[in-house]
Amino acid sequence: MGKEHGDDDQGYGGSYNYYCAALRSSVKKLHFGRWEEKEEAAAEIKRLLAAGDDLWRRQRFMAELGVIPPLVDMAGCELVARRRLAVQALIHLAHASPTNKALMVESRILSKLSQNTDIAGDRKPIQESLQLLLSVSHIASFQSPIIKSSRIIPFIINILYSCNNNNNNNNNNNNNNNFINNNKIINLCLCTLYNLSLVLENLEILVSSGVINVVLRLLSSEESLEKALAILGNMVVTQKGKRALEEHPMVPECFIETATADDGGPKCQELSVYILMVLAHRSPVQRERMAKGGVVPVLVEVALLGSALAGKRALKLLEWFKDENKRNMGTHSGPQIRSGSNKSPFRRMKCDEGKRLMKNFVKQSLYRNMETITHRANGSPRESSMVKALVITSSSKNLPY
Repeated sequence: MGKEHGDDDQGYGGSYNYYCAALRSSVKKLHFGRWEEKEEAAAEIKRLLAAGDDLWRRQRFMAELGVIPPLVDMAGCELVARRRLAVQALIHLAHASPTNKALMVESRILSKLSQNTDIAGDRKPIQESLQLLLSVSHIASFQSPIIKSSRIIPFIINILYSCNNNNNNNNNNNNNNNFINNNKIINLCLCTLYNLSLVLENLEILVSSGVINVVLRLLSSEESLEKALAILGNMVVTQKGKRALEEHPMVPECFIETATADDGGPKCQELSVYILMVLAHRSPVQRERMAKGGVVPVLVEVALLGSALAGKRALKLLEWFKDENKRNMGTHSGPQIRSGSNKSPFRRMKCDEGKRLMKNFVKQSLYRNMETITHRANGSPRESSMVKALVITSSSKNLPY
């Protein structure tokens, strides 16, 4: 092990000789013992890993002795107590050890964990399984075939649905303990999905499995808002992910709402506007839906009061809506009619009238929006009157976007 060992060596929770004897016995039981002996071995390995300071050295030594494959097999057992012992030992073996995590993935730990379908009873076993899953998810994310065959994503989705429904019931029953435990589990699930969504090859699997639907439901929760938006921000960049979001009935209204949510921080604002930008890009249908959903006042508010990045993105989106209005007033997407002498006086008069109406509408809308924004920002009466005067004397041609 690379150090002098004496009978009084306390680095392993006791003498080094005792450590070696205990480890040899545990390895032998794991490989050749009965189930009861395997349980004893798993508990002993967990204890040996928890004692002392040189964890990485003991992790490597135990992995070289081949303890990971039999522990992974134990993690798929039906008996809850036996499964928990194996999972707890694997959590210690995986901690800060990419090599051990890779060995666990190769031993098909994902398939074993997805067999733990009892999510209605004690939440502690599920929480430990998800903790191990999160630990290995970054390594596993680079192996899309294993993820697809393991059914780990449907497993996570079922847990999210269950916990979200329980949270809604707990809110009605004022059950704080269950609410806290459910939020811990939801957090572990979302962090795992986020790790998986960082790899482009996994996004199609995530979309096909229905991740978007369950994650959108979690946007209403303050505790899961930022992580849910981060996952959706990764998924919207693919054609399939963008299409799935466009077709969902909650979109784009849910992102318009989260862009100015009181319980969301600057990061939530930035992610919400980013997703709106991707959805609006080269999509007149989405822009029309956003406009009907009241996105322009929200973008003005974000541009004025949001973070620097969110404001920059909001201004870019406002430019798109401004250009869209110009195109709608000038030309259309069908066959183009030449401008010039072919325009009748009646047509020119209708066009001028439409422009005047649009300018008046913009002035009135901005006046109301600025009044709301200044009220929210608790500005002084003098500042509020200055903003009103500025808006009244402005037109759609000199907006700051």
